[in-house]
Amino acid sequence: MRDVELLAPVGSFEALKAAVQNGANAVYLGGKDFGARASANNFDRDELKEAVKYAHIRGVQVFVTTNTLRKENEIEDFLEYAKFLYDIDVDAIILQDIGMARLIKRELPDFELHASTQMVAHSLEDVKYLESVGFDRVVLAREVTVEEIKYICDNCKADIEVFVHGALCVCYSGQCLMSSMIGNRSGNRGRCAQPCRQRYELIDVYTGEVVNSNGDYLLSPRDLNAIEEIDKVIDAGVHSLKIEGRMKRPEYVATVIDGYRKTIDEYLATNKLNVSDETINDLYTIFNRKFTKGLLLGDVGKDMMNSQLPNNQGLYVGTVVDYNKKAKRLKIKLANTLKKGDGINLGGGTIGRIIKNGNIETIG
Repeated sequence: MRDVELLAPVGSFEALKAAVQNGANAVYLGGKDFGARASANNFDRDELKEAVKYAHIRGVQVFVTTNTLRKENEIEDFLEYAKFLYDIDVDAIILQDIGMARLIKRELPDFELHASTQMVAHSLEDVKYLESVGFDRVVLAREVTVEEIKYICDNCKADIEVFVHGALCVCYSGQCLMSSMIGNRSGNRGRCAQPCRQRYELIDVYTGEVVNSNGDYLLSPRDLNAIEEIDKVIDAGVHSLKIEGRMKRPEYVATVIDGYRKTIDEYLATNKLNVSDETINDLYTIFNRKFTKGLLLGDVGKDMMNSQLPNNQGLYVGTVVDYNKKAKRLKIKLANTLKKGDGINLGGGTIGRIIKNGNIETIG
């Protein structure tokens, strides 16, 4: 059987448990410093020790993100932190900063190094350069196609890791300065203000008139979802299939990892891809901004964007066909199953909660 790793995002200890219990082979998480998700819960040093113990006992590897750029006055503290991670048996450290990679390779030569997607490795030449620096694994840029990935995998020594699910940036990862310019928060220092999720107007430069763009969120990409063609990614020779989402809730992590785990295992066992309707519906039920297969699998232009809303879309479940104003009850023609406790969105803005018999208890 081919060696394919399913790599889960972890932003809290509960998310770690969700990832491990639902079949992740490895997890990536951040400490309180030096990571690209400063607003995630993240782990202090005692929590990192416990996280490594929890994962290793269960046969799961732990990679720690330090994927931001270092200032000169931070280098000493960073090296001390890297030595701490090494001493507690973290399996690999994820880096963006080439200088820090060289420093760690000199001071901790057997510490496994992973090149972050923030390094924007788009080509075989990029990967070979990172190999020469000492990287054992390269997380390819999200703009690389599956055909390009296969060529890279066939011609390099490093393990290749690829994002297959989760949020996309409108810019090359690690290259966007928009947050710094308009939000005074540096994405390359872990504090992206997500300007791509804000409203914008498209102005005709010649007339000064606002162009009808069928939505206000002109820079907001959909979320990546490659599960229905995950066989192509596996067959390209990728070592690690990565899920984005260190800011996501444990329920999100559990659902995504469970769906991909089942799909990957069945494909590796039978050489036939079978994504169940239940798995597809589950992925639509949890947080998503509508889905795209991304540049990874050939979606380009408007097929990658969602100009209507920058936040959760959910799963279409049906149409309201009647409303009893006196009883305050809706009648819904269902296209998908509802369960007790499900949250629903009405007309794009109103939230209800389903209880027994398909009735809505509250609206607000």
